[in-house]
Amino acid sequence: MQPAVASDDALDRLAAALADERRALLDHDIELLVRSTQDKLQALRHLEADLPDGLGERLAELAEANRSNGALLARRRREVNWALRHLGRAESAPAYDAQGQAQQLQARRELAVV
Repeated sequence: MQPAVASDDALDRLAAALADERRALLDHDIELLVRSTQDKLQALRHLEADLPDGLGERLAELAEANRSNGALLARRRREVNWALRHLGRAESAPAYDAQGQAQQLQARRELAVV
């Protein structure tokens, strides 16, 4: 009976970490995002070591929560890239010049006229 309790505890920790991760993404809280991601990975390692039987439905719910957080994270990344582009920063994709040398594209945009 002990492994089921340990698995339930790991599932509870995973659920809490996913909820914290979502809150961090919505609130733009980087420190909470880092902590919740570490907690999530620890809970997943524990679950991998002692995979629970009969908890497939709960694992599926948590997997869906993780996918939802991933979609939210991707949206935040697109927002940041959009903002950087409009501030004159290019994304990190390299370009090659006429001599075949790699260099970063630098798009300049005037933000004010002096």
